[in-house]
Amino acid sequence: MVETMRQTPSCPHDAVDAMPPDRTTSRSAVPFLRWAGGKRWAVDMLSALVPERFNRYYEPFLGGGAFYFHITPYPATLSDTNEELINVYRQVRDNVDELIDRLKKHRISHQVFTAIRNKQPSLPVTRAVRFLYLNRTAFNGIHRVNRQGRFNVPFGCKPGTILCDEKVLRHASASLQNRTLHVSDFESAIEAAGEGDVVYADPPYTVKHNNNGFRRYNEVLFAWADQERLARACRRAVKRGVHVIVSNAYHEPIIDLYHGFGIAKVYRESRISAGLQGRGRVAECVLRSISTE
Repeated sequence: MVETMRQTPSCPHDAVDAMPPDRTTSRSAVPFLRWAGGKRWAVDMLSALVPERFNRYYEPFLGGGAFYFHITPYPATLSDTNEELINVYRQVRDNVDELIDRLKKHRISHQVFTAIRNKQPSLPVTRAVRFLYLNRTAFNGIHRVNRQGRFNVPFGCKPGTILCDEKVLRHASASLQNRTLHVSDFESAIEAAGEGDVVYADPPYTVKHNNNGFRRYNEVLFAWADQERLARACRRAVKRGVHVIVSNAYHEPIIDLYHGFGIAKVYRESRISAGLQGRGRVAECVLRSISTE
């Protein structure tokens, strides 16, 4: 469910009529990762906010890439601070045959899961196989490491889980061809966007404590100082003529950071909690830069 988008006090933005991206590379591509906070549920709504014509697409919090795979824009720069995540995308793009062959050799079991989790491989393709195996078989697809950088999510594989969906991986590989993949802080990624480009930013956040202790519960995921830094980077981008879309928690201090943006309150079903009491309908928001045309 989406509430009507309203506008916060306006700020200047010059609309740019740029050449449309080629979105025909792989229209059947879908995300190949399970990803907490993914936006599969919102891709149609987000697509309606993307201008028909733009130059380059930037996504500085790539995560599971649900929105990217939905629209498959070209050219595109995709980035994240998670080095292991970007390595997986690079291996899917550049080395999908070997990745599939090696992933198929593994079976799903608690014993194999523990053995793979305890390994620290160095070769890029082996690291990608490890990441994909753990992603498919860990509880809720959560990717979490401890202070020593070791993956520490328990085994949580459901019956019928498909470890290696060859078709999905090959379609994803096709949709990533000739796309730029970077390990990068979000601010430097957004600073690269210029007039006529599109930025979609989906920072880490939880809405479980939107009204009570939002900052405290989100500090580990994405510090409030980073929320402020992201908003400043987005406002600077708008002044350069970039079309900016941001997904975030529906929290008044967050909304206040995006002075001049349009805002839509959206609802989704939360199923990430292990207990029923932690699930339910939650509110998030989508903010976008407003053209003055």
